Amino acid sequence: MKMEITTIEKDIRVFTVTASSFPEGIGEAFQKIHSFDPANKTRRCFGISRPDREGVIIYKAAAEELHEGETEKFGCEHFVIGAGDYISLKIFNYMSNPEKIGEAFQALLQHPGIDTNGYCLEWYSSDREVTCMIKLQSKK
Repeated sequence: MKMEITTIEKDIRVFTVTASSFPEGIGEAFQKIHSFDPANKTRRCFGISRPDREGVIIYKAAAEELHEGETEKFGCEHFVIGAGDYISLKIFNYMSNPEKIGEAFQALLQHPGIDTNGYCLEWYSSDREVTCMIKLQSKK
């Protein structure tokens, strides 16, 4: 796996469902997200995670808000994925090797330029490919 820089050009508004546990509750959280608009194949899907103060991973399944007010309509939490540069690794066939996602984040977390106030971001570009990303510190 080769680390790359992925740039998100503009903020992405998403609605989220928090998993009941990590990693066990992730599938259920995504099922709920997909149930809101099951026919839509253009909506981008994400996973967002970071540890809480006790070190417990809080995981949120997320889907891009395509129309203003969807977050409220679906009774979800709102989140904004910030524009900027992210250090990233792509994983192919992640469903047959889900442990590769954790391995990718362990490698990405070693990068010296990550934003320590950031989060781990999974961008599910297809049912076979996921890009694991962590935001880099902005260059001022």
